[in-house]
Amino acid sequence: MKFFKIIIFILIFILPSNANTIYNLIKIPNLEIYKDKTSNEVKYLRALKPFQVGIRNDNVTCFNSKEKTIKENFNLIERNLNNYTSDFLKKINLKYVVLCENLSVSEISAAGVPNHKMRTLIIDLKFNKKFFERVIHHEVFHIIYDGHKSLFKDDEWNKINKKNFKYANCSTCSDKLNLSLLDNTEGFLTEYSMTTPSEDMAEVFSFIIAEKKIIKNKAQNDPILSKKISYIKKNILKIDKNFKF
Repeated sequence: MKFFKIIIFILIFILPSNANTIYNLIKIPNLEIYKDKTSNEVKYLRALKPFQVGIRNDNVTCFNSKEKTIKENFNLIERNLNNYTSDFLKKINLKYVVLCENLSVSEISAAGVPNHKMRTLIIDLKFNKKFFERVIHHEVFHIIYDGHKSLFKDDEWNKINKKNFKYANCSTCSDKLNLSLLDNTEGFLTEYSMTTPSEDMAEVFSFIIAEKKIIKNKAQNDPILSKKISYIKKNILKIDKNFKF
């Protein structure tokens, strides 16, 4: 009985301590470690309760998931993130992945929220399964972009497009939100690619990593897309010459 009381006492004090440590690291409350011993040193965290935080001057809200939902999605997420070595992840400043559901930014649904400064990526476990794997790499690219804007320049990217093409002012300032692959790409893989240069880059990167055959086939008949692929690959290799596409 005495031993049992000691265990309870330890749990009471250690669990809040772990939660506080996580909060101090990434400033997101109500999290616990889901898996921290991984091949590329990513630490996966799960939401214990709904949370709301301010990231990029926006309110980010997400809800806790049932254990079943996490188990159904976790292997897929980990397998995709295993595309990135620990060395590469250190160079782009990504270490923590938060698992939750019904993610939104300023009440607008989001597949993921990257935060380069906090080395964190929040992933919505309930996002459309059809695009789920691509979305993981799309959001990873935003971490890359935010930390290496000297490599991924909007004005250089704009010059690859046709002269008469113009992006929207922001990714939510357009009704082009479809993530489905376009039949006639003409430089753009999806409708969402047409919103901003950074979203376009992220879409190209996501196909490079998750849809290798598709993007290779599309690029054969699309010189603009081919140039975009080369631009992304060239600059990723400047970050890590050992990166494997």
